[in-house]
Amino acid sequence: MLAKKLILLTLSMLECTRTGAFIPSPSSLTPSFLQQQTQIYSEASPSSSSTDITKNPSVKPSEEWELDCYSRPVMVGGKKLWEVLITDATGSFRICETLPSNKVNSRELRRVVDEAIENAELKPNMVRFFRGAMFNMINIALSEIDVIAKPSRRTFALAQWLEERNRDVYPQMEGYRATMAGGPARSSFLNVRTPIKLPDALRGEKYAFVALPLAEFLEGGGVDGDNVGVGRVCPVDKELPADAFVQGIVILTSRAQALASWLAGTEFSGFNADLRKRTLVMETDIENQYLMAKLNDLQREEAAAFEEGKDMLNGLHFVSVQEDDDSDPAGFWLLREIPEGL
Repeated sequence: MLAKKLILLTLSMLECTRTGAFIPSPSSLTPSFLQQQTQIYSEASPSSSSTDITKNPSVKPSEEWELDCYSRPVMVGGKKLWEVLITDATGSFRICETLPSNKVNSRELRRVVDEAIENAELKPNMVRFFRGAMFNMINIALSEIDVIAKPSRRTFALAQWLEERNRDVYPQMEGYRATMAGGPARSSFLNVRTPIKLPDALRGEKYAFVALPLAEFLEGGGVDGDNVGVGRVCPVDKELPADAFVQGIVILTSRAQALASWLAGTEFSGFNADLRKRTLVMETDIENQYLMAKLNDLQREEAAAFEEGKDMLNGLHFVSVQEDDDSDPAGFWLLREIPEGL
């Protein structure tokens, strides 16, 4: 049973306040249980398009796609290089199409997506995108395609690909400008920092900071898509050290099924501990934050360790929702905080 593999750091009781915040108080309890793809190199003149496609046959295709359209830190003919990147949630394929700078518009983007769908092994039912600066153009482009357009921070496969390109591809391209790398921080559209009250029927009673070996999420490990309830497991960068520990949070509640089902219906993207404000916050969709707990001195120390562990593994962390210490998860999510400046 995977429950035995958890390392309990701290368990806290959650008491509801009139503002909907959870005020933790210490207790003790041992909670239950808590994929090489080819690099794409693209260069294009500012007045032409080029397309590169790679596939990874070792993973199953997904109906959930991820999309980005943005300029890159490369100058071509005196103009910025623009790319459309499309992949799916499992990274089973990667499409990179360069766009002439005078054709960066919703019509051209729609053409690229239409062609990708026409040639796809599995047609998408949803397309996620995280970049607020391109929201209007992407939303308009997808509005005439039979998919659900989903602004979301759950673009984990896309984020990993972008990091690879920023590290390994763009610096090798003629016209690379290091001063352009990193990009701007997320706009306020993606960075709302006012947590709101969690629905009354979904409040948990207890939570704990916990950890699991990263090896549990790799091939041959104990966590996979078959034992996470209604949860999901994001792709794991194989370059991360297998002997590291992934930090996580377990929520124990008699309403585990309801909370897990609600989370599965949102674009649940992770947890953040604000050490200055002494709060633990759940992040969902594109902009929503829910206040889960206020942290006392001891819990603030544990939250600091949680955030430090996330930073060491590029934002990787997990969340488990279950009824008690003996139950399997109603929902288990392996998540990744999307880095700034992609």
